[in-house]
Amino acid sequence: MRRDNQSSAVSEFLLLGLPNWPEQQGMYYALFLGMYLTTVLGNLLIILLIRLDSRLHTPMYFFLSHLAFSDVSLSSVTVPKMLRNMQTQHLSIPYEGCISQMYFFLLFVCVDNFLLAVMAYDRYVAICHPLHYAIIIRKEPCVLLAAGSWFFSCVHALLHTLLLSHLSFCADNTIPHYFCELTELLKLTCSDDSLNELVILVEGGVLTLLPLSAILGSYVCIGATVLRVPSTKKICKVLSTCGSHLFLVFLYYGTLAIIYFFPSSNNSQVKDVIASVMYTVVTPMLNPFVYSLRNKDMKLALRMLYRKVVTVTK
Repeated sequence: MRRDNQSSAVSEFLLLGLPNWPEQQGMYYALFLGMYLTTVLGNLLIILLIRLDSRLHTPMYFFLSHLAFSDVSLSSVTVPKMLRNMQTQHLSIPYEGCISQMYFFLLFVCVDNFLLAVMAYDRYVAICHPLHYAIIIRKEPCVLLAAGSWFFSCVHALLHTLLLSHLSFCADNTIPHYFCELTELLKLTCSDDSLNELVILVEGGVLTLLPLSAILGSYVCIGATVLRVPSTKKICKVLSTCGSHLFLVFLYYGTLAIIYFFPSSNNSQVKDVIASVMYTVVTPMLNPFVYSLRNKDMKLALRMLYRKVVTVTK
C-alpha cells in the first residue's frame, strides 16, 4: 500500500482504549475476557453442531454458521488487542497493523449486515410461503447469497481502505478508542477527506439501509401473515422469535448509526466507545443465544453431542 512522505512520518498509532480509571483496568479486563471467551466458544459450538448434525444441514443453519464465523472474527479483530493493551499498557499499533485491523473490521461488520438480511428473508419465505420454501430456498441460491455477502463486504472494506491509504496523517497519532476505527482515523488526517466522508455517507448508507429495509420488510410480512390466522399460540411464538431478532437488529444498526451517520462532538467520545462495544462485543456474544441456543433443534443436537462425548470419555 503506497504512502506519501507526510504520512510515512506516522509509523504507528496510539490506542487509548476504554475511558476508565487505572484502578478499574483489572475489572474491565476480566469482564471483556469473559465476554470474548463466551463469544468464541458459543459461536464455535454453533458451527460444530451444524457441521456434525445432518438434521441441521438446512438453509437457515447454513446462514447461521456463516454468521457465527463472522461474529467470532469480528470480536477477534478488536478485543484481543484491547485486552493486550490493558494488560501490558503497550498502546501502540503499527500503521500497517492499524490499516489491516480497520479493513477486517469493516469486512466482518458488513458481512453481519448482509447475513442478518438474508436470514430474515429465509424466515419470511418459511412462514409466508411454506409450500414454495424448498423451491425458492435451494442449495444454489443459498451458496450464491452467502458468497455474495462475503464478496460485496470485501469490496466495501477494500474501497474504504484504499481511500484512507491515500491520505496524509498529522503529527498527532493518538486514537481515543480501543481499535482503529475509520471515523477516528479520518479525524487525524491532514488531507482533504471530503471524498471519504461522501463515500461513507452514500455507499455506507446504501449498504446499511438496503439490508435493514429487507429485514424490516420481511418481519412486517411475517407479522401480517401470522395475524391472518387467529391462533394465539402461533402468534405468541412468532412474536417472541421476531422480538428477539428485532432487538438485536435495532441494537446492531442503532449503534452503527450513532457512530457513522450522526456526527458527535468531542464531549461524546465516551458515547461512541460504548456504542462500539455494543456491536463489536455484546452483539456477537448474544447472537448464539438468540439465534440458536433457544432453538429446539440446536438443543437436541447439543444433547446428542454431549452424550457422544460422555460415551467416548468413559
